[in-house]
Amino acid sequence: MSEVVAQRHPADPDPVRSTKANAVYALGVVAVLTGPFVGGLIPATIALMLAREVRAELHAAEGYLIGTSRYENGVRLAWTGIVFAVAALVVAIVRGLYLWAGTGGTDFDSNVN
Repeated sequence: MSEVVAQRHPADPDPVRSTKANAVYALGVVAVLTGPFVGGLIPATIALMLAREVRAELHAAEGYLIGTSRYENGVRLAWTGIVFAVAALVVAIVRGLYLWAGTGGTDFDSNVN
């Protein structure tokens, strides 16, 4: 059984890489790198907002716009940056509460066990 390979029509445009998909990927990388410093929330949010447009454009282009893997990896990286930022906030809050609670002294008299 032979496979049928679709032939491109000569008038069809060449597939083009999506520059917005590259931007989503780059913003995702920046989000992961700056996520532990809580600054990753900004590029991650921008990446996820731009990703909605990229997904619609990739779907509408019907294969003539490529970059799906960069788009998907960029979205994953953006969410990872958000997780890093939230984890950094939780650690900072717990550390602040620990220091605020005053762990240095005792509340009892010196003769109490």
